[in-house]
Amino acid sequence: MRAMDARHYWLSARLERREGWDEARYPFNLPVVRNLDELTFHPKVTFLVGENGSGKSTLIEALAVAWGFNAEGGSKNFRFDTRASHSELHRFVRPIRSTKRAKDGYFLRAESYFNVATQIEDLDREPGLGARIIDSHGSASLHEQSHGESFFALLEHRFRGQGLYILDEPEAALSPSRQLSFLARLHELVGQGSQFIIATHSPIILAYPEAWIYQTSPRGLERIDYEDSDHYQVTRNFLNRRDAFLDVLLRDEEA
Repeated sequence: MRAMDARHYWLSARLERREGWDEARYPFNLPVVRNLDELTFHPKVTFLVGENGSGKSTLIEALAVAWGFNAEGGSKNFRFDTRASHSELHRFVRPIRSTKRAKDGYFLRAESYFNVATQIEDLDREPGLGARIIDSHGSASLHEQSHGESFFALLEHRFRGQGLYILDEPEAALSPSRQLSFLARLHELVGQGSQFIIATHSPIILAYPEAWIYQTSPRGLERIDYEDSDHYQVTRNFLNRRDAFLDVLLRDEEA
């Protein structure tokens, strides 16, 4: 086993084109899916980035379900279904696992986080079980905190290290300063032997050192450097030439 594999939990994901794979329909017609055979993960942090509708959330959802997580989020023990809206792509994902077993894990997706918080609250009402569940998420109902506060309660109390954590757009709950705090906590968990796979639009989160960044494009999925990501370039150009950008974007066409 290679030296860098020693801290992997998930080495790579292979897409197997078996019966039922139809490139004429969703999600198989997405370039990110159609042109992908195998996605290799960094032992610490792997990012997926791309435009809305490019398929990065569809892909990360399929990865999470293929690993064994609930489609709406939570740990592997969560088995609720508010609305079955996930694609069938996970059936064609074959996880290539290392010999090292993760002791913890969680799938967090911004769009269904409310459903996860409700499920935790429901479990809290079950005698002999709920108290332990809610304590592991910060001891206060996630619904009684702001979105950002509840996310950090989850990050600080539920993520225990030595785990595989899959996050879909975590910045949705976080201010820029909180995104910096997220980076610090991320680094702490990486130091505790954790592996992350994250889909994000945030150039702040994306800046985590040594991470692998895969960007969706019409050609599929390409590994790029941080400075070559669309998110970094658009943000940098806007901040450096704000007035010029606003002049073009807000120009009155009838003037």
